[in-house]
Amino acid sequence: MSLLSGLVNLSKLDLERCTGIHGGLVHLRGLKKLESLNINCCNCIADADMKPLSELTNLKELQISCSKVTDQGVTFLKGLHKLSLLNMERCPVTAACLDSLSDLVALLYLNVSRSSFTDDGCEKFSKLKSLKVLNLGFNDISDAVLSHLKVLKDLESLNLDSCRIGDEGLIHLAGLNHLKCLELSDTEVGNNGLRHISGLVNLESLNLSFTVITDGGLRNLAKLACLKSLNLDVRQITDAGLAALAGLTGLTHLDLFCAKITDAGTKYLRIGVFKRFEFPSNKCRIAALNKTQEPEVTEFGIN
Repeated sequence: MSLLSGLVNLSKLDLERCTGIHGGLVHLRGLKKLESLNINCCNCIADADMKPLSELTNLKELQISCSKVTDQGVTFLKGLHKLSLLNMERCPVTAACLDSLSDLVALLYLNVSRSSFTDDGCEKFSKLKSLKVLNLGFNDISDAVLSHLKVLKDLESLNLDSCRIGDEGLIHLAGLNHLKCLELSDTEVGNNGLRHISGLVNLESLNLSFTVITDGGLRNLAKLACLKSLNLDVRQITDAGLAALAGLTGLTHLDLFCAKITDAGTKYLRIGVFKRFEFPSNKCRIAALNKTQEPEVTEFGIN
């Protein structure tokens, strides 16, 4: 690590999966031109290793996923005012770390999935008004947290995979008109929840796998004309629900893996425009597809 101290013009450094660099980041403190640092999966990295990074004031991207960094370590990032991307996936951080991030006005991307976030302290998200991408997946958070996200008007991507989110929480997302990607897999979202997001007309990707939606709820997707990718890996979906998708002519990726779809349901789908299409083989036959359209399909999955 000491050899790196002489590379004063270095702008990008990737040390991912270097498991023996604990204490070595002190040799980076003189790299004033460093803009991107990747120490993902360096599980030896702890709070003390963050202190030398406080001097890297030109840093724009920092990836520290799967490390031992806690809220205390994040305090050393307070002065990194150019930081636009911060990845802390699988770090033992809580919402208390948001105090240290609240003044980082350039922060656009924040990943705290699989961390130790709960509802407590999440009101501090409201200070991160520049965020465009927020990943909260696999955290023990509920609908209450979403009330603090409604002021993040620039959000384009929100991941709530496997969180304790239900229909009522989605009310707070209704005004996020710049949302392009919404991940709701393995949540308690149902038909009423889809009604709350039916006006997000800029959505391009929506994951509803393993939710509790039924055929009736799919009518709420009819206005999402920009939708390109839709995951309906949901056992309650049948042929009747697919009729509501007929007007979504921009769809290129559709997952119906666990849905109860038969040959009759495929008539509602323009199979030829899909780049990725998955459906259950126990109910559908490949013969049901329009042969003149098949060449456009580049990924085809059968369950």
